[in-house]
Amino acid sequence: MRHSPPGGLTLGAVKASPQSQLRLLELADLDAELARLDHRRHSLPEVADLVRLETRAGELKDEIVVAETELSDLAREENRSERDVEQVRTRIDRDRARLDAGQVSAARELATLQSEIESLRRRQGDLEEIVLELMERREGLVSRRDELAAERDRLGIETAEVAARRDAAFKEIDEQAGKASEQRAAVAADVPADLLKLYEQIRDTRGVGAAVLRAGRCEGCHLSLNKVDLNQIRASAPDEVLRCEECRRILVRMPESGL
Repeated sequence: MRHSPPGGLTLGAVKASPQSQLRLLELADLDAELARLDHRRHSLPEVADLVRLETRAGELKDEIVVAETELSDLAREENRSERDVEQVRTRIDRDRARLDAGQVSAARELATLQSEIESLRRRQGDLEEIVLELMERREGLVSRRDELAAERDRLGIETAEVAARRDAAFKEIDEQAGKASEQRAAVAADVPADLLKLYEQIRDTRGVGAAVLRAGRCEGCHLSLNKVDLNQIRASAPDEVLRCEECRRILVRMPESGL
């Protein structure tokens, strides 16, 4: 129960017929409907899903670029290592050909050449191991890049499906909002200008500008009026525009107001 001092109820400077005041309740209902539709438009699960999907799409794009850059760097490294292997193999073949042709007869020179060939073979083995390791890394990167590309493609399909559902929901909401806006305009045109101005000023700060007085309670803030306020309302002329002291909305009287 709200306790107000005597004379606490606000009597508006604007006057309007009871019929005009009742029209404010229609406006209030339509404003509430428009607010609900706007909230629904912004809180559609598809909207959040699209944000999530677009975020993941951006991450995938970056990850694919990183993978392709690593593949490019790895390809250069692999080519360099393969050239090193080929150079070592060429030197081995050349030294082997000298031995086979009998071009080296001195024992010391022969031992040196044979030692060099063994050293080159070890070097060739090490380089070939490096090449194999690089090839395995490249295969892993290619597999990773392909997985990312496949996820990107699936994501594109899912994004298109979600966007289509969102657009369909937007269309339905916008159609409903359009009808409600047309109805609101028709009702507003039937409300006196000064009363409508007051209502709009209250609506800008309260969301809804008018509320019904039902069973002695303001349906805007859901607080009951005290006896003093109710007596003041009973004594007010029908064209007096009243405002709730708590929520400042216009109080519209009806048969069920409990007066």
